[in-house]
Order: sequence, then C-alpha cells, then structure tokens
Amino acid sequence: MKALIPLLFLAACGASPAPEFFGATRSDVTVNSRDYTVFQKGERVEVIRLGYATRGEHQEIRATMIELIPRVTGCKLRETTLTGDSGEMRGSLDCPA
Repeated sequence: MKALIPLLFLAACGASPAPEFFGATRSDVTVNSRDYTVFQKGERVEVIRLGYATRGEHQEIRATMIELIPRVTGCKLRETTLTGDSGEMRGSLDCPA
C-alpha cells in the first residue's frame, strides 16, 4: 500500500508545463472526449494532450491541438514557430494589443 501513495500523487498532478511556462495561465479543455491542457505565458503557448492515443489518432489530435490555440488564448498562432507532436506542442502567438 505504501508503494501506491507516490503513484497517487503523480496521477493527481495531470499535465505539468515545461520550465519556460512556469507561472503561465492554465486552461483545461475537453474536445471529443479527449482532455488537453493549454499553458499561455505572454506570447508563447504550450498544449499538452492527456491520455493514451492509438496509432491512427495522432493526425486528428494534432489538428485539434492547433485549433485549440486561438480558441483558448484569443491569439493567432504563428504557425512557422510550432514545434512538437500530438503529445505536446509549443509555439509563438500574435496577440491583440
């Protein structure tokens, strides 16, 4: 039982941001029964997919993650800055003044 306690704490953490996003605004979003966490700090964004994805789901998940960025942040993604995959993406934003 004692061995399970650390695992419970880890499971409760959910998505953690990259060090660059410590102190960022966090938004938890569910789309098509899949959970995502979006971190925004200034004009930078990180999107993390939560949960397992099968081989055939990655392209659709990636598209959903890209669509989430302007919806959640209110800013336009600078698409040439986008890095990552269907598990975690980071990019730069153009935000209205």
